[in-house]
Amino acid sequence: MDKDYMKELGYKALDSRFKRISDRMIHDIRKLYKEINIDIEPSWYLIFGLLRDNNKISITEIAQKINYSHPSVVIMIKKMVIKGYINTRKDDIDKRKQVIELTDKSKNILPELKTLWEGCDRAILQLIDKELAIIGYLDKIDLELNNSSFYDRFKYEYLKNKKHE
Repeated sequence: MDKDYMKELGYKALDSRFKRISDRMIHDIRKLYKEINIDIEPSWYLIFGLLRDNNKISITEIAQKINYSHPSVVIMIKKMVIKGYINTRKDDIDKRKQVIELTDKSKNILPELKTLWEGCDRAILQLIDKELAIIGYLDKIDLELNNSSFYDRFKYEYLKNKKHE
C-alpha cells in the first residue's frame, strides 16, 4: 500500500486531515440518511438542535451560536425552507430580523432524528475511544483563532521569513 502523504506531512497537513476526516464522516452520514429515507443534510443537525431547544431563533443568532458566517447560515436555512423543515417570518418587534421556526414536518421527524444523532454520538465516541482530549485541543485552536486569525498568523510568519531572505 502506498504511503499516506498527508500522514507523512504531520501537523503541516492538519487542515487537510481535518477536511478528509470530515468529508468521510459526512459522506457516510448522508449514505445512512438516504438509506433510511431521511431527506436532510448532515450539517442541519445544528439548526434542528438550536430550534428544538429555543423554539424560534433569528438567523443572526444561529450564526453567532454556531460561529458560522451569516451567508453560510442563510444558505442552510434556504435549503431547509425548500425541503419544508423550517419556516421563516419577520420578527414581531424588529422587522429587519428573520425568525426561524420548525415546521410540523420537522417536529414529526425529530424523534427519529434524535435516535439517529444518539447513534452518531456513540459512533464518534468509538472512533475516539471515548478519549475526549481532542475536544480540548479543538477548543484551544478555536480560542487561539478567535484571538488572532490564521490569516494574521500566516502573514506574520511569511513576512518575517521574507525579511530574512
